[in-house]
This record gives sequence, C-alpha cells and structure tokens, in this order.
Amino acid sequence: MEIGENLSSSFEYTKEALVGKWIRWILLAIFSIIPIVNFITSGYVVRILRGIKPAPELDDYVQLFIDGLLYFIIMLIWMIPVLILAAIFFGGSMIAMMSGSDVLGLAGLGAMLIGIPVVFVAVIICALFAYIGVIRFARMGKFGEAFAFSAIMEKIQAIGWFNYILAIVVLVVVMGIIGFILGMLAVIPILGWILLIAASPVLTIFSGRYICNLYDSA
Repeated sequence: MEIGENLSSSFEYTKEALVGKWIRWILLAIFSIIPIVNFITSGYVVRILRGIKPAPELDDYVQLFIDGLLYFIIMLIWMIPVLILAAIFFGGSMIAMMSGSDVLGLAGLGAMLIGIPVVFVAVIICALFAYIGVIRFARMGKFGEAFAFSAIMEKIQAIGWFNYILAIVVLVVVMGIIGFILGMLAVIPILGWILLIAASPVLTIFSGRYICNLYDSA
C-alpha cells in the first residue's frame, strides 16, 4: 500500500469509526484525558491493530484497560535503552556541570551535545521495533511476542527499512501539522479546548489504523 493510499484509507476508517458514532467518540475523548483511565483508549488502539474492519466496538472496558496497560508496558520496555542513554548522557552531564569544575563543566556540556542526537536516533530505532512489537502482541495475544526480535526484524525487512521509516516520518509530519493547528486553536477560550479533546480520538484511531495498514502491507 502506497503512503498516499494508506493516508486516505486510514482517514476513511477513522471517519467510519466516529462519524455517526457520537457516544463512542465522546467516551473515547473523555477516557483519553483522564490519567490511568486512558489505558482504555490505548486498549482500543490494540483492537484496531488487530486489523478489525470496520472499527471495533467500544465495549468490555476491563479487557480494554488490561490491553492498554500491556501496551504501555511494552512501549516502556522497548524504550529502556533510550532511558539508559538519557541517564548516561544527560544525568551524567548535569552532575559534571554542577560540580563547580570548569573542566568537568565543559566536558558535561560536550557530552550533552553529543547525547542529544544519540538519544534521538535511539528513540527512532526503538520506536520502529516497538510499533511492530505491539502489533504482534495485538494479533497473537501473547505478551512475549512483542519482544520476538528476530520475527520483528523479519517483518521490518519485509516492509522495507526505507519504506517503513519514510511512512513513519510522513505520519509524524501529518500528526505534527494537525497538532500545531490544534495548538493554535487551543488559545480560544473553552471552544479551543473542546476541539482539542474532541480531536484526540481522531488522531488516535487514524495513527493506529495507519500503522496497522503499514504492517499488513508486507
């Protein structure tokens, strides 16, 4: 599936999932802004990642919460290398810069400048594996499948590293543009925040379906 086709397909999927399904839309919007409860929204994304079409029903909230919690844990585990690198570069740099020594301060500043691109690249790499891992968990229902490194690598190679990275970059750009527009609208009293909250399920479902289509394109 070409990127343009994926964007169009994901948009149509999102529209079918929410337009006319106002109760579902409102509930997802409310769930998404409440800490802990927002695991239900993540659990709904897990259902979407299973490839269910049309969009799955919003029911069995306990299972949705569990799936959403596991989704969070999977992403957190995949990001452990990033957390370690951040602690080494930024934590160590801050300690050095606060030591009072000019030499250590300069060394700390240099380490931080080096650490920024290193951590950024680590985030991208870990995210690429995490996305496929979450889909494997969603499809197979086994937590361990989210970390089947060889199988995940095979899937990425089947999609194509260039195609995969390009597709994710396009998604990030699209989401960034929409986020920027919503951020501008958020300055409008009351109405801006309502629009921001209402858009949350749209972005969640759209991105979930987009990644699902990308996975199935291999």
